[in-house]
Amino acid sequence: MSRLVNDCFANSEDMISAQEALKRINNAVDQSVGTEKCALANSANRVLAETIYASRNVPPADNSAVDGFAFAYSDYEKEPQKFRKVVGRSAAGAPYQGQVSKEDTVKILTGAIMPKALDSVAMIEDVLVEDNEIQLPLGLKPGANCRKAGEDITQGNLLLEKGTFLRPQEVGYLASVGLSEVLVYRPVTIALFSTGDELLNPGSPEFEGSIFDSNRMILAAILRSFGCLVTDLGILKDQLEIVRPALLKASETHDLVITSGGVSMGDEDHVKNALLEIGELNFWRIAIKPGRPLALGKIGDAAFVGLPGNPIAAMVCCLKFVRPLVAALSGITQTAALSFQAHAAFSIRKKHGRTEWLRGHYTAAPQSIGNVEKFLTDGSGVLSSMIWANGLIELGDDVIEVNQGDLVTFLPFSELMR
Repeated sequence: MSRLVNDCFANSEDMISAQEALKRINNAVDQSVGTEKCALANSANRVLAETIYASRNVPPADNSAVDGFAFAYSDYEKEPQKFRKVVGRSAAGAPYQGQVSKEDTVKILTGAIMPKALDSVAMIEDVLVEDNEIQLPLGLKPGANCRKAGEDITQGNLLLEKGTFLRPQEVGYLASVGLSEVLVYRPVTIALFSTGDELLNPGSPEFEGSIFDSNRMILAAILRSFGCLVTDLGILKDQLEIVRPALLKASETHDLVITSGGVSMGDEDHVKNALLEIGELNFWRIAIKPGRPLALGKIGDAAFVGLPGNPIAAMVCCLKFVRPLVAALSGITQTAALSFQAHAAFSIRKKHGRTEWLRGHYTAAPQSIGNVEKFLTDGSGVLSSMIWANGLIELGDDVIEVNQGDLVTFLPFSELMR
């Protein structure tokens, strides 16, 4: 099981900054999840648990990058426009097996191994062909259109480091050296709850004051995009005697337990109290908007995160705080989501000492920095704002005012949700 370091947090009721919360989360993981062998064909979106060195050169031999005629540059340099004899043909998987002199040429197809003594290739459309002889064009350079052995990968060199998230390109990279299976970290297992007497599963009969639970749908989709195995354990009623055993049982079989709702200071917010009884609460108040009540702790060997109940706050906090925690539990070494600067198409004032994330819609500008608009309202329950937005505008603790045209930091959802 993954573990959190016992003394890595200050167990305090004091509000902490977003930066301090992220620092504590990044330092929290003492042990990643276990490892397992995985067929390379099934390894996409897994995390490499071993450092891999190249067992061979790629390409394994000099080969042609185009369809054309292979020739020796040293002879071409002496007499570039003389007619040369074509003595054979080399195709991918069927290399030319005969002898060839530096004065002769071999017709060669893309990917075919270069015949010995020949080191350059003229493209077929640039060559004059007459019977069984050819005339090469002027201006060719040594090694033209020839891919050298080991040009992509050199035998013995570092291929991929432990902790690399395997995208399709990394899978193909490993396949190119002949690997059929790799050692990867086991996916992080997550138990997911919503809490609240007012919540209903979509499709259930409504009652006065009820709302349909969207948080679990949102969070499960985000967490699965991180490569996690999510167990949806439904809705917990606002009763301590229900919340406490449910969290305890989930912690026994999962690496991480996540709830939404129940971590504020209301009479019916029982998640925090349950955690104090069966586990450890490390922090729960962060100077952020949206999402100030966000709890991180542990129950037994499982990590615990209590997200806010409002859908926008739950989603933003999952992207900003759960994402790095999951990355650390997964063994991933590269965790930072890419961001970039954009011109603000709005003006706003905010509280000093608090990090805020606004829902933003970025529009690219040709040959210049793009512009980003903010959603008209900041309510944490306005889920339609996330449909309109294509990312988050991040305003740091020290920002108190943004004026139209100022540069702001923009985090696209495409980066935050992977």
